[in-house]
Amino acid sequence: GVSATHFDVKLDASEKQPHRHLRHIVDIIEAANLSESVKARSIAVFRKLAEAEAKVHGSTIEKIHFHEVGAVDAIIDIVGTVFGLEELGVENLYAGNIRTGFGFIECAHGSMPVPAPATAELLMGIPYTQGTVEKELLTPTGAALLATLCDGFGDRPQGFITDKTAYGAGGWDLEIPNVLRAELGVTQKNKESDLLVLETNIDDCSPQIL
Repeated sequence: GVSATHFDVKLDASEKQPHRHLRHIVDIIEAANLSESVKARSIAVFRKLAEAEAKVHGSTIEKIHFHEVGAVDAIIDIVGTVFGLEELGVENLYAGNIRTGFGFIECAHGSMPVPAPATAELLMGIPYTQGTVEKELLTPTGAALLATLCDGFGDRPQGFITDKTAYGAGGWDLEIPNVLRAELGVTQKNKESDLLVLETNIDDCSPQIL
């Protein structure tokens, strides 16, 4: 279980969100009552996202504007994910087979292919397939989280033993289950590292036989 610990990020969600630069998002995260490790990892995710956006726009991370990804929900998605991983005591993170979907989406720059250019950039060096669903199943925000935080992709880690499983349901009604499954557990190597001590009293036994 997760404790009732909470964190505060000061944002005003009552009005239309402005386009933000990376420095604005860093200031928001730095001002929050979070541990230094959560702040550092959250900023690392946004920095990787900024690098991908800058590359596909032919710009720099200082000049790039975060459009949709600069909104409140993306900041909460990223910081909340990193915060949750720390609360759960997760030391290593692995992602299963990544399916991006296919087709086209409408965004601030018009029609874009799926995966979106920034998503495709973030997935460089990471195995993925498009799958059979004509939808955007992986956004740049999700891709930045995977690319920054994951230690491996595809198969489960060798010796992984699941202790708990949870599901998060999406809002779309798709031809496949629209859920994200998270499994919390340990590797067999870690589980077997506990020391086992056996003790007993021996009576009426000569030292030679013992």
